[in-house]
Amino acid sequence: MRAVGFFNFGGPEVLQMVDLPETHAGVGQVRVRVHASTVNPTDTYSRKGARADIMKDIPGPYVLGMDIAGVIDEIGFDTKTDLVIGDKVMAMVVNNASHGGYRESIVVSIQSVVRAPANATLIQAATLPMNALTARQTLDQLALIPGQTLAVTGAAGCYGGYVIQLAKAQGLRVIADASASDEQLVRSFGADIVVPRGDDIALQIRKLVTSGVDGLADGSYQSEKATGAVRDGGGFASVRGWSGQERSIIFHKTFVRQYDNRADLLDRLRQQVEDGVITLRVAATYSPEQAADAHRRLEAKGTRGRLVIVWS
Repeated sequence: MRAVGFFNFGGPEVLQMVDLPETHAGVGQVRVRVHASTVNPTDTYSRKGARADIMKDIPGPYVLGMDIAGVIDEIGFDTKTDLVIGDKVMAMVVNNASHGGYRESIVVSIQSVVRAPANATLIQAATLPMNALTARQTLDQLALIPGQTLAVTGAAGCYGGYVIQLAKAQGLRVIADASASDEQLVRSFGADIVVPRGDDIALQIRKLVTSGVDGLADGSYQSEKATGAVRDGGGFASVRGWSGQERSIIFHKTFVRQYDNRADLLDRLRQQVEDGVITLRVAATYSPEQAADAHRRLEAKGTRGRLVIVWS
């Protein structure tokens, strides 16, 4: 079985085509013939060694990738599911260094896989699971109620865009940041107010909401530069694990791995794609042999939408 992997941490050039043993679905599992694997920032960090302490004792090749979409081609014995062979599906993959989604076939728990949106291609569907589940977890942590105000940094990114769309669906007022070139894009997600992106984000938001916002989703890792935008007793969610100690702000660390095996949540996101609540954005596609180029483009920053490796 073909996969994209690496044996040593480093730059994009360490990525190479590797052969892996064929795997089969066991009890409670399905095997998916992968059509598309999404490239995410977490993949580039892991490739450079961000998780080296966890991965170093596992023999290579290391295989990255937390998002896949494809077709079920095997269902494990005694697996209870209404899915059938041939169904188009998507899943978030929480890998153990060698079990990532950059491969042409993968075995996953039935609790992590759902049908792909009927109104999306498999390439588009592959961009949804991890990013949208991360956005969903952030909003669940902040637990805002309709009418309250949420600020979003990094609003033009995939995570930021999903946060805005999901927040608007639950009746929140959204203030989001954007560069001049991204303002219309961010408004298209439903942001009520767009402020200039920059290190003075807290000041920009406080000009509009003098008492501070009820919650903030920090998609651009502004950390302490953004906390001033949040009111006393408000919430701050970080996707990088950052936690401050400012005033009475409640800090949340959004780790999407905690939403592994949450097919119920992922299926709700599928429905929201079909209902037009969530839009899927693909920036470009790459062959498996071009995976290093996809990593280089992502690390160059400025990509709007996701880069996707296409297997067939």
